[in-house]
Amino acid sequence: MAARLDHGVVSGTFSLDGETFDVDNNVWVVGDDAECVVVDAPHDVDAIMAVVGDRAVRAIVCTHAHDDHVRVAPALRERTGAPILLHPDERPLWELTHGTDVAWDADLVDGQVLEIAGTRLQVLHTPGHAPGAVCLYAPDLGCVLTGDTLFQGGPGATGRSFSDRSTLEASIRASLFVLPDDTVVHTGHGDDTTIGAEKAGLDG
Repeated sequence: MAARLDHGVVSGTFSLDGETFDVDNNVWVVGDDAECVVVDAPHDVDAIMAVVGDRAVRAIVCTHAHDDHVRVAPALRERTGAPILLHPDERPLWELTHGTDVAWDADLVDGQVLEIAGTRLQVLHTPGHAPGAVCLYAPDLGCVLTGDTLFQGGPGATGRSFSDRSTLEASIRASLFVLPDDTVVHTGHGDDTTIGAEKAGLDG
């Protein structure tokens, strides 16, 4: 049974540096009819589980630790029994939301390969929007899940705590723009794009 990508949208808030905004987050679920991984855990466990269905969740993979991406990760772990995976450089942001008493289960590292339902997700460390931000490249599915690293229209936001624009652009060029131009970019917020379209926009 071939792996596929399922999608939902969950609404809530994002808070950092004393400001709060209303946001819609994409939820991406990679797997087949039996098992899956959930990419990010925003806002609402029930809404995430509506995308998962009755499949076994093997991991909750967090692209970064802004609160709108990890707020319900511990509750989703409790519901599913799945471990939370996060890059260790995200500790300061994780602790802003969850403090020091709640931890994730395993660290993500650059180049790591996660396997689910016969397909591979390669971890790409792409700091800039956040220090431990990662993207997940799925060559068999022809796509990359970029969290808030790259959107339709360009790089993710910087200018807030723990972010840096020049670092982000360097990450995108080194880790994402080397992927095939027709690779579909599935983002943390908003619509899909392609590597080729964003390469032309940033470097054109």
